[in-house]
Amino acid sequence: MEVTLREGERIDDLERNGYRIIQNKNGFCFGMDAVLLSGFVKARPQDRVIDLGCGTGIIPLLISAKYGVRDITGLEIQPESAEMVERSVALNDLTDDIKIVLGDICQASDIFGKGCFDVVTSNPPYMKPSGGLTNPNEAKAVARHEIKCTFADVAGQASVLLKSGGKFFLVHRPERLAEIMDTLRSVGLEPKRLKMVHSFADSDATMFLLESAKGGNSGMKVEKPLIIYKDKDVYTDEIYEIYGF
Repeated sequence: MEVTLREGERIDDLERNGYRIIQNKNGFCFGMDAVLLSGFVKARPQDRVIDLGCGTGIIPLLISAKYGVRDITGLEIQPESAEMVERSVALNDLTDDIKIVLGDICQASDIFGKGCFDVVTSNPPYMKPSGGLTNPNEAKAVARHEIKCTFADVAGQASVLLKSGGKFFLVHRPERLAEIMDTLRSVGLEPKRLKMVHSFADSDATMFLLESAKGGNSGMKVEKPLIIYKDKDVYTDEIYEIYGF
């Protein structure tokens, strides 16, 4: 289906199932972290999935492409972003499979109810309101800073939304790992699988990918790290596989 593009928008090829995505060069565009999260997720075609703070819609689109999930919801608080994602969904003829809801993460359980999802995903804002310079572009600021919600808000809502045994998948920064694990456990989400992400094999981690389970037993698997580059500007084979090249 063809759609109308607004000023500053472009269509990018996702290299998966022929899917395409609309992005605005003047707003927030998806990054590698969202793509890596989509590759870390474990989802079945029959699962009911929700992405909290879906932004450009990249995670719902890639989960649909990679796992064949037919019931995906994207929750987004910014009207312009939500409307753009709806057009991306229509562009890929996925309106029966992906629903975009305009709403606040802090009110997610009021919107959808309790215990109704098998999988929750989120690429939440990494920085606290006082952390670093806040981007003057509102869309970018909301995506990067905890302005509309804190991680505690995201984790708390994920826990309420999930069925017993349901999984929450997220990507975040290493400097907040201890805090995030404490927060997850405080709301009944047990960390179960961790993968650190490094730019190069000999560099410090820049991100981590984490799976937690609602009501899960203690015990976490730390997977081998994900290395992005094997040489300057040359991706590793694992990155090429995740991107689908």
